[in-house]
Order: sequence, then C-alpha cells, then structure tokens
Amino acid sequence: MSKYSNPSSLIVPEANAAMDQLKHQIAQEVGVQLPPDGYYGYVSTRDTGAIGGHMVRRMVQIAEETLARGGRA
Repeated sequence: MSKYSNPSSLIVPEANAAMDQLKHQIAQEVGVQLPPDGYYGYVSTRDTGAIGGHMVRRMVQIAEETLARGGRA
C-alpha cells in the first residue's frame, strides 16, 4: 500500500491547524456554515467542493506571492 493512501493526511502534520483555520475562513467567506461537531455528512457536496476549491486557489495565490518575493514556501 502506498504511503499516500489517505488523501486527507498532510505531508507536514504541523500544518493541520493552519489548514483548519483556512477552511473556516473560506467557509465564512463563501457563506457556508460548518458543523461545530466536525461531522460534514449533512453539508452538501457542492458546499464542501466550493470550500476546497477556494482553499486551493488561496494556497496557490500564497505560493505565487511567496515565490515572487524570492522567498521559500
């Protein structure tokens, strides 16, 4: 079995809190109420997809800005 078998696992586990913060920030921006208990079974696929898509766009934007400044990600 591949070491990348779990798509929700992070390569840098210390980034977990930052990713969670970004998820909540994006959800608020797009108007999606996240469940306080962490169970997303009642959140529509469209809403979770919107959050994920916006997260990826924001991470790409952050990486591009970091590279443009000549810094390391």
